[in-house]
Amino acid sequence: MSARTTGLTTGLMRTSSWSLVTVMLGCLLAVRSLAAPDVNWGSYLGDAGSSHYSPLRQITPGNVPKLRVAWTYHAGGASTNNRTQIQCNPLVIDGVLYGTSPDLQLFALDAATGRELWRFNPSTLKGFTRSGVNRGLVHWSDGRERRIFYGNNHYLHALDARTGQLIPSFGTNGSIDLKLDLGRDVTGLDLQANTPGRIYRDRLIVGMRVGEGPAPAAPGHIRAYDVRSGRLIWRFNTIPHPGEPGYETWPPNSHTYMGGANVWAGFSLDEARGLVFCPTGSSAFDFWGGNRIGQNLYANCLIALNAETGQHVWHQQLVRHDLWDRDLPAPPNLLTVTHQGRRVDAVAQVTKSGHVFTFHRETGAPLFPIREVPVPPSDLSGESAWPTQPIPTKPSPFARQLFTYDEITDISPEAHRQVLDRFVKLRPHALFLPPSREGTIILPGFDGGAEWGGAAADPQGILYVNANDMPWVLNMVETRRPGSEPQSSGAAIYGQICAACHGLDRLGNRAQNVPSLLDIAQRLKQPDILALLKTGKGVMPAFDFLSEGQRRAVVGYLLGSIGAAEAAATGDGHREETVGADVVGTIPYTTTGYNRWLDTNGYPAIKPPWGTLNAIDLNTGEYVWRVPLGERPELTARGIPLTGTENYGGPIVTAGGLVFIAASRDEQFRAFDRKSGRELWKVPLPAAGYATPATYSVKGRQYVVIACGGGKIGTKSGDAYVAFALP
Repeated sequence: MSARTTGLTTGLMRTSSWSLVTVMLGCLLAVRSLAAPDVNWGSYLGDAGSSHYSPLRQITPGNVPKLRVAWTYHAGGASTNNRTQIQCNPLVIDGVLYGTSPDLQLFALDAATGRELWRFNPSTLKGFTRSGVNRGLVHWSDGRERRIFYGNNHYLHALDARTGQLIPSFGTNGSIDLKLDLGRDVTGLDLQANTPGRIYRDRLIVGMRVGEGPAPAAPGHIRAYDVRSGRLIWRFNTIPHPGEPGYETWPPNSHTYMGGANVWAGFSLDEARGLVFCPTGSSAFDFWGGNRIGQNLYANCLIALNAETGQHVWHQQLVRHDLWDRDLPAPPNLLTVTHQGRRVDAVAQVTKSGHVFTFHRETGAPLFPIREVPVPPSDLSGESAWPTQPIPTKPSPFARQLFTYDEITDISPEAHRQVLDRFVKLRPHALFLPPSREGTIILPGFDGGAEWGGAAADPQGILYVNANDMPWVLNMVETRRPGSEPQSSGAAIYGQICAACHGLDRLGNRAQNVPSLLDIAQRLKQPDILALLKTGKGVMPAFDFLSEGQRRAVVGYLLGSIGAAEAAATGDGHREETVGADVVGTIPYTTTGYNRWLDTNGYPAIKPPWGTLNAIDLNTGEYVWRVPLGERPELTARGIPLTGTENYGGPIVTAGGLVFIAASRDEQFRAFDRKSGRELWKVPLPAAGYATPATYSVKGRQYVVIACGGGKIGTKSGDAYVAFALP
């Protein structure tokens, strides 16, 4: 190299050294960004402990207003009559998003672009039908093979995560029938796999939804299956068998006929300790328990089981002899708190009643004292309500507990007067007031308080939970009143198995997306209704336990030809008995349905707020903040402060300092400041996001995705998944 060249080079290096350094640093940062490992949303609700938490921090309170739509995927399958939903909290693993459509097809997408990779339709399989809803999926890998486990109707399917093809070596041709292995025959009874299980080593631990009405119901036993073969490994009987602890809390032989006490909301898993935490629901029938007098273990319990063996470790029953449909509605949150000066691994369970119960994870000891509160007795024939109910002393409830005169809505004078007229005719509200013929106020309502969306927990021990804060009314009616139609009539069967949803008046329930049956003759023919009763459809369960003659009696009642239907012969020409003791004889009451208490304009009968988002410090049991969640724009325009709305689906919390939640009926997606509760961002969705969002990163870019299925509480149905990211 010549001296001239050397001097020129040296000069260039001197004059542009900072520029070169800047370029090199920029290139290095770009390479590091491209090489950044993906951050997954690898389990239902974020992780095995159902924390709803992500360590991602790219999106912050400072830049969250800049979020834009990164991609939108239309899954298809939404109904035109607004009765479909998407409740799925999707999985995102190594750049692939797994989710389900409104009509319960399973799909895989490129998580950075929303491009579809594959799709599985269970309806293409012989003997399989779509039924119920789907809240999420399970992923398993041994490092070589990867599987997605997916529940549909009463089947659990195992699919190759790369191709979407069933794995023939699992169960029978890739599926197992969850109606088997329950210890008794449940043929014809309702059972659906709505919520994903948890993986512990080579075990897939599963629960299911079962019937809750007066009709016969399957037991809700908890089971673990081999992830490779589908072989049953263990079963924990939630309605104990003879010789098992808890058997004495039921009438003798209850295990042979009682149903429910099931884990429909999902599990949480402490992988290090090998403990699976199981929140159970009530025993069937939800609102009359005269045939199950007693405390009813293990219904309404948080149970800790050895995940390897299924053996009982500890339990806490949070509702005794449930008469209010107070199922534990969501998986508990595993978190660590400072308690009495020491760091304690805890488990926190939110409830429909608006309480948080917090326990030591290993022992089940309460971290805050629990009081046994005396509650009123029942005056329904044959019923014996449990005399006390457990109430935690801390935290205070995150939803109102009593509906008094002072709580009656003041949205307008007309609304106040209408609600007051009904209020004075109902029984005065009290905690755990049993169901009654006069009408019992349920507050919080049947959908909480907390609901299946659950709560989020951050590493500092703060719990974030959204709540419904509105009353419902429960009316009991006798199934065999003097002078009423005989119990062999289609009307009696309808009153037992259909009225809780469709109403005794057959008007349906628009808020619950339950159609009226008054015009069913204009929509369906007799064979169609018979088929629906046998197979179910969507969220309507199958009533296959009814005989052909019983189904014909119901159809006759609905079509207005009661006498002719009950006299009709079955296919072999022989008349069947229409109703036996197994359907009506043992249950003397039914309900008029699940009825929100609304004013004449469709607003809740209670003063706002009707929906809230709450941050609770479980180190101290004190509230950090509480804000309304959701808006009624027409009321805001009238100058009424933010009311909040009824909401479904849960929050997520991030290390970046944000709480993301959709859930509200106003079809908005929001971000709140994790420390203050201040709303920082909101965006309209194509349909309401009644699901829990997920957040993940691909190649260094953070995304937040929400399923927009709508279809509840009178809102339109949708089929979109929408992902947001910074520009």
